Amino acid sequence: MTAPQPDADAACAVRVVDADRVAAVREALPDEGRVADTAAVFALLGDPGRLKLLVALLEGEMCVCDLAAACGQGESAVSHQLRLLRAHRVVTARRSGRMAYYRLADAHVRLLLDVTLAHLEHAGPADTVATTAAAAAPTRTGGADR
Repeated sequence: MTAPQPDADAACAVRVVDADRVAAVREALPDEGRVADTAAVFALLGDPGRLKLLVALLEGEMCVCDLAAACGQGESAVSHQLRLLRAHRVVTARRSGRMAYYRLADAHVRLLLDVTLAHLEHAGPADTVATTAAAAAPTRTGGADR
């Protein structure tokens, strides 16, 4: 198997590093802990089931049974996903007697979802994940690379 080759357009035509620019960017980068936390949130958002729950919560707070019905998921699965989202401070819950009502944690989560959805509308249709993955996958011919 061969490693993917970098895109020719992405490579520098002339290999010169702007040391001042690189230093300024490195100074502006968040620390490793913040990068890891951010990656964890994006990983949570990368699951279609969890993302569907979050998009449903754009309409306002909902209980587990309403979220399950709206998103076509089981209540147990929704409850599990909400636990993960609460642990990463993406959603919060409000108790009313024995009921818990979930909502997006804050305006930043709403903004992240709104901007992403607007970007997808603006960008137009994209290749499907399956098509993209199939194009990137190495092909096997006659078992030569087994």
